[in-house]
Amino acid sequence: MALNSSLNKVSLSALPPLALYIHFPWCEKKCPYCDFNSHQVKDGVGTKSGFDEERYINALIADLETELPRIWGRQVHSIFIGGGTPSLLSAKGMDTLLSAVRARLNLEPNAEITMEANPGSVETEKFAGFAKAGINRVSLGIQSFQDAQLKALGRIHNGEEAKKAIAIALQHFQSVNLDLMYGLPMQTLEDAQRDIETALSFKTPHLSLYNLTLEPNTYFASFPPKLPSEDDVDAIFEQNLGLLTKSGYKRYEVSAYAQPGMECKHNLNYWRFGDYIGIGAGAHGKISFPDKITRQVRERHPETYMQSMETKGNALVESKEIPTNDLPFEFMLNTLRLTDGVETNTFSERTGLPLSVISKGLDEATNKGLLDPNPTLLKGTPQGLRYLNNLQEIFLG
Repeated sequence: MALNSSLNKVSLSALPPLALYIHFPWCEKKCPYCDFNSHQVKDGVGTKSGFDEERYINALIADLETELPRIWGRQVHSIFIGGGTPSLLSAKGMDTLLSAVRARLNLEPNAEITMEANPGSVETEKFAGFAKAGINRVSLGIQSFQDAQLKALGRIHNGEEAKKAIAIALQHFQSVNLDLMYGLPMQTLEDAQRDIETALSFKTPHLSLYNLTLEPNTYFASFPPKLPSEDDVDAIFEQNLGLLTKSGYKRYEVSAYAQPGMECKHNLNYWRFGDYIGIGAGAHGKISFPDKITRQVRERHPETYMQSMETKGNALVESKEIPTNDLPFEFMLNTLRLTDGVETNTFSERTGLPLSVISKGLDEATNKGLLDPNPTLLKGTPQGLRYLNNLQEIFLG
């Protein structure tokens, strides 16, 4: 679609909400389907290689300080510590990190602070320490409760450990999310149903369901497992949706389901095209100003990242203004993931551009039955959510 934005300049009447993302790049074992920036801690002998907690935390704190002039005076509404496996940090290390963050940022009282964790790294005492440090929401990478599936996915935990990890998390945190995958190697409808029913039995306030996809530069891309057919995956998805809806969960984003009021605030900020500081190896940030919207990217490899912070005082590999022509697509790429969409005026509020720059795209998407015709909303139809890539591509510059 040809956009009409080249003649327009960004003009934001107010800055969007601001969040903080912290990346922890190490895992105990790299999963064969994972394309995230993660690096294996153990080298096969059981010794830790390249994971110096104190050094990495010092680099994170120094990195955060480089961002302060860009966000001076703004409040931070949520923190998300992702990975990798951030739960490999010690409770003391987490406390040091979050204390340093609070000392430097205007953090909203009772802000949502999420940490990702894998069941294999869950310990009762350690989780109590994370809660004391300020973590109030945890996202557990369960993926499946069935040992055969977990083995096929290269996970280090088994089904029993997954259940124990959930029970421990529910004791310590206000909110718990479970990540589950479907469309797994050799998975049947019955297998998928068992996973969902087991997850529902814990009554966690949030569930995320991801269809296993073979991403480039992963082990599975080179050695693809036999996956269910597209029709079978569709049937599993419909079954999952029915079970979750019946249990009181609302699908509020393509892959996210929550009980009322328990949506992930941090992720909602991404999907509504809010701002976020990104610190840590490979982290991305987006910071708005009244007349421009900028993007920052950090060094990807943890050793290079730490060395850059120590020798140069920053680890940026990219810091640029997002071209005006790219903003409409970036906005729609995020907001169209939300099942309720966003109010139409959010487009101008968050991009600083008039709605007219996407009017042709809106007409095309509506005529194809992919976009809700309600002029007060930017919202995909059920068909649009199902063929989300096709809907999003309409807004490519």
